[in-house]
Amino acid sequence: MKLYDWLFTGISGIIDIGTICNYCQYANSKGDDCMIKSAATPGVNLEEILNAVTHGVGSLLALIGLGALMAAAYIDGSVWHVVSFSIYGISLVLLYVASTLYHSFTNEKLKCIFKFLDHSAIYVLIAGNYTPFTLIPLHGTMGWTIFSVIWGLAIAGIIFQVFFVKRFKIFATLCYLFMGWLAVVMIKPLLATVPLEGIYWLIGGGLFYTVGAIFYLAQKIPYNHAIWHLFVLAGSIAHFVAVLKYILPIPVMG
Repeated sequence: MKLYDWLFTGISGIIDIGTICNYCQYANSKGDDCMIKSAATPGVNLEEILNAVTHGVGSLLALIGLGALMAAAYIDGSVWHVVSFSIYGISLVLLYVASTLYHSFTNEKLKCIFKFLDHSAIYVLIAGNYTPFTLIPLHGTMGWTIFSVIWGLAIAGIIFQVFFVKRFKIFATLCYLFMGWLAVVMIKPLLATVPLEGIYWLIGGGLFYTVGAIFYLAQKIPYNHAIWHLFVLAGSIAHFVAVLKYILPIPVMG
C-alpha cells in the first residue's frame, strides 16, 4: 500500500473524507480541481512551490512560537495563561502545517484531504487568536460569552467546509473576515487592562489578514496565493507580539 493510500485510509476513519472527495470529483468534472492555478506560471506550478515554502517557514516559526508561548506562560503566568497560550499556539501550528501539506502534495486524494484541513484550520486559528484575549483580560462573563460564540462559529465553519470545501469561496472568505473583525466588540473592555500598543498590534494583525484576503480572492494576480501567505505571516506575527508582550503580564482576576 502506498503511503498516500495509507494516510487516506487512516484519515477517512476520523473525518468524512468521502463527502469531501465526492465534491472534488464534482469539481473536477466542472474543470475545477484542488490545485492552485497560477497566472504567472502556466505549465510549471511554481506558485505551489512558493506557497509551500512560505508556509513551511510559517510552520517552523509557529513551532518555535508555541514553545516560547508555553515556556513564558509556565514561568510568568497562571494556569489560564498556560491553557489559553497553548490553544493559541497549537492553532498557529495547525494552520501552517495544514497549509504547507496542502501545497506540498500533488496526489489528488491527499490534496482533497489537506485542502479541507487547511481551510478548517483557518477557523481554528481565528478562534485560537481570540482565546488568550477572552480568557485573560476579559476573564468573566463577557470573555466566556465571546469565547463560546467564536468557537461555536469555528465549529460551524468546519462543518460548512465538510460539504463545501471547494464552493462559495467568497462567502467563506467573508465568514473568516466577519469572525476576525468581531473583535471590535472587545476593544473598549480590553482597553481597561491591555496597553494601547497591544491594541494596535491586534488591529494591525487584522488589517494584514484583511488586505491579504484581497489577494487571496484576486486569482488573476500572479502569485496571488503566495502573496496572501505573506500577509498571513505578517498578521500572525502581529498577533503573536500582542499576546506574548501585552497579554502575558496581565493577571487573571476572579
